[in-house]
Amino acid sequence: QVQLVESGGGLVQAGGSLRLSCVASGSIFSINAMGWYRQAPGNQRELVATITSGGGTNYADSVKGRFTISRDFAKNTVYLQMNSLIPEDTAVYYCNADLHVMIPLDSGSNSYRRESDHWGQGTQVTVSS
Repeated sequence: QVQLVESGGGLVQAGGSLRLSCVASGSIFSINAMGWYRQAPGNQRELVATITSGGGTNYADSVKGRFTISRDFAKNTVYLQMNSLIPEDTAVYYCNADLHVMIPLDSGSNSYRRESDHWGQGTQVTVSS
């Protein structure tokens, strides 16, 4: 079982900053990539930013220059620094992980399986004007 737990959301005025964190736990062998997505009321979930184990990043055009994603995969953690927040950033922010899990076998050895669709429970970010 793998769990993702987000933290750091809250209420902030336009122009302010927040830092989100997401910690993955469980039978994790390695992390391929982690990312942040968001969903505003009435909208579909959309990509905000992703980062690979090699440090490669990808951002939505709407957050480029304002948000920064970083990772400490030794701690199974990804961060999202959000600056210059605007009301349009208001949404529930979800953490996603693409990783390999370790599965113990009866023989005493281990098997590994890639699981690319793990999600956290979400954290609310509200930006007031």
